[in-house]
Formats: sequence, C-alpha cells, structure tokens
Amino acid sequence: MAAVQQSDAPLASTTDEKPISNIVIVIAMQTEAQPVVNKFELIEDPNSPFPEGVPWVRYHGKFKGLNLNLIWPGKDPSSGVDSVGTISSALVTYAAIQSFKPDLIINAGTAGGFKARGASVGDIFIASDCAFHDRRIPIPVFDLYGVGSRKAFETPNLVKELNLKVAKLSTGDSLDMTPQDESSITANDATVKDMEGAAVAYVADLLKVPAIFVKAVTDIIDGDKPTAEEFLQNLAAVTSALDLAVEQVINFIDGKCISEL
Repeated sequence: MAAVQQSDAPLASTTDEKPISNIVIVIAMQTEAQPVVNKFELIEDPNSPFPEGVPWVRYHGKFKGLNLNLIWPGKDPSSGVDSVGTISSALVTYAAIQSFKPDLIINAGTAGGFKARGASVGDIFIASDCAFHDRRIPIPVFDLYGVGSRKAFETPNLVKELNLKVAKLSTGDSLDMTPQDESSITANDATVKDMEGAAVAYVADLLKVPAIFVKAVTDIIDGDKPTAEEFLQNLAAVTSALDLAVEQVINFIDGKCISEL
C-alpha cells in the first residue's frame, strides 16, 4: 500500500525494495500492549530516549529478522490512567520516528464498531482510510483540514493471506458519541471508531513513514449496550484477539519488502 499520505505519489523504489527491518508499534493502553510485549519477549528500556519526565514507555527486542520497538504512552502523571487520545498518540509517534527511524509503523488497538456496517465484537480490521470526526471547523478548506482524511498504507497481500476485514476508521477524543460526531462518522463512511488512528496517520504522513492500523472491535456503537460498559466487559477477550492478529501481521511482514505487503 502507498504510505499514509494525501497525494498519490508512490514511495521511492529503493524504499519499496529494501527488506523491512525496523518496526515501531504504537499501542495506547497497557492492557492492549502487555500481551504483545509478552508474546515477543520485549524488554522495557530503563534508559528511554524520550525527554526526561514524560511517561512514555519503550519496549524493544528482536523477532526473526525484525527490530521491534513498542511504544506505550504510559500513565498520565496527574490522573494515573492510560494516556489515551490523539495528543499522546501523535506525540509518541513523532518521538518514536525521530528516535528509531522505522521502516514501518503499526498502530494496534481496540475500537468501537457499527453493526449496520458489518462489525461484530472481536472482529479484526485493517484500516483503509483514517479521518477525524470531532474537529469541526465550518470554514471552507479548514473544514477539510479538520476532517484530515488520509489513505492508509495498503497491504493487499497481508489482508488476503490473513483473511482480515478492511474498513475506514474514524478517530475522536471521546469514548462516547454525540449526534454531531455520529453525522461526521457517517460522512467519513467509517465502520470502526477509535481515539488514536487518525493522529498516528497525520504524523506518519508528515514524516513519510508507511503506517498500518490493526483494530479489534470491543463494542458495538449502534447496539443495545452502553459503550463504556460493553468496552470494559469485552476488553480482555478482544485484547487476546488483537494480540494474535499483531503476531500474525508481524510474522507476515518478516522477510518482506514494503512493496510485498
């Protein structure tokens, strides 16, 4: 797939032809990150390259022919909860790209899904597009900037081999959904909704690093249960499904070039 970008310009052929060796994985929550850390036997870095005082955590290790850096934004110093949302994910994505110069970024995490668009709890989606649904700027051109729609990095071979679903992703900083958000999500033609993806896509686009998005559905937004209740109820089980999907994705990537994904 072409890198996360608004233009249709292809990556340079030298980039396409180099074997992928360095991957950054961005995961927002410790509950989501820990199974992946355990699966790949990653080690927490006690000497983080990040600025002193930030809560961001780096786990690293090797898997087959790949150098893996998993970045978790850590716990918010004031509240003690996971640093979820677009600000933290954008910051750690930028810092990780600057520090580790990855060939590829994987943003993995949980998401809400719409049953009207075919999503079920436990489904794994690869995002084809990312956009924001809560940046409303009703001024010509600024409105398009607010939505920030970007094509995700296409991985047709990976999707086919792993039999994964593909859908558009919409991102916002709230777990719940206002009527205005719902209208924007509909306009974004999104099947899944998260709190990080489009921010990671924005930074990846700026710095021209291919990025893919692996999202596991924890809750059905247009279902009968309250979102927060269903999210917490399904988080552990769906995180296991996400862990397996990330493992399969990384196994597929090993030994391949960008153009082979």
